[in-house]
Amino acid sequence: MSEQRGGALLRTMASSERATFLELFFDLVFVFALTRVSQRLITDLDGSGETMVAGVGRTLLLFLVLWHVWTITTWVTSRYEPERIVIQALVVGTAFGSLVLGVTLPRALEERALPFVLAYVVMMVGRPLVIVAALRGHPRRTVPLRLAAWAGTSAPLWLAGALLPGARLPLWVVALAVDYLGTYLGWPLPRLGRSRIRSWLVAGEHLAERYQQIFLIALGESVLVIGVAYSGERFSRQGAAAFTLAFLVTALLWRIYFHRAGFLLAEALRRAGSPGRLAESAAQTHLFMVLGVLAAAVGYELVIAHPFDPAEPRWLVFVAGGPALFLAARSRFEYEIFGRISRSRLAGLLALVLLAPVLTAGPALLALGTVAGVLALVALADARHARGRPPESSASPLGREMRGEAGPEA
Repeated sequence: MSEQRGGALLRTMASSERATFLELFFDLVFVFALTRVSQRLITDLDGSGETMVAGVGRTLLLFLVLWHVWTITTWVTSRYEPERIVIQALVVGTAFGSLVLGVTLPRALEERALPFVLAYVVMMVGRPLVIVAALRGHPRRTVPLRLAAWAGTSAPLWLAGALLPGARLPLWVVALAVDYLGTYLGWPLPRLGRSRIRSWLVAGEHLAERYQQIFLIALGESVLVIGVAYSGERFSRQGAAAFTLAFLVTALLWRIYFHRAGFLLAEALRRAGSPGRLAESAAQTHLFMVLGVLAAAVGYELVIAHPFDPAEPRWLVFVAGGPALFLAARSRFEYEIFGRISRSRLAGLLALVLLAPVLTAGPALLALGTVAGVLALVALADARHARGRPPESSASPLGREMRGEAGPEA
């Protein structure tokens, strides 16, 4: 009887695969949290090149904490029925914890380390333990039990880093590596073995929608940065040009992402014999696409504030490097969906890499305009290729294994 009550927590074939309004509410927190990432990156640009690299590395560490929270939450709502009170309470609690992460992130490696870590550890350890209790005697309770065990293993490292400022960074790097390694390996435990994400039976349409939404959240963060940066500056023609170009680049990133592959992720997951493997790969790809968008947003703020300043190499890391990282990840995404890569994306990526040294000779506004031009050519090539042709279906080379290969806890 208890097993049956616990099984009611799991998604069924009758469950809606659409993202719920609760999940969209959860995403609102991440719009704020991602702006904190961008602002910290802006701060990291002050100082020498070596200081900038170290600062970007520290901010990347904090971003990966946020990403891990969002990813695990997405998998939770994909495996368990989001209409259940227990899951709703967990999502709302995770939203509050994520808000604490966002508030403390600008100084998380300094005086706000302890509240940052406490919010993260409580979410990562407490959430799976609540699910274990709610599942009662159901066989799938071993999956959240694994998550709790691995999170409990890294928790002392997170807490020790918060309490020991001198060893904070290395301890947190090791702790984050443990968390990501656990996810990659399937959280193996003695006797219980492991449960790789790629072997799970997943709600494909739900996961596809959630990945699309996190990309839109990143674009929303970019729009917020553009608006705040320009509204805080004295209005001028040069600033207006930078403001317009920044929005154009954002719109082009949206267009390039959603052109066919972005729309077909749900279809590809439905067709895959082992959708978990494709979903796992797509999660990694979206991480880099979101990073590219966030880096580009930093570039927008720099150009809007200083449109005619020389395009310093460290600025171009964001102005051109962000869109280049997006195109590289978007090329992988195309391979995941179609099993091939468009030459236009590779040409756009190569153009951004080759033009970056040349752009240092001109103003920042010219560099942003050049990036917009390259992305516009990629988008036009997409439109030209699709003109007069029937819509292409997904043909993913990933996840072709038979569903029968999924483990008993899938």
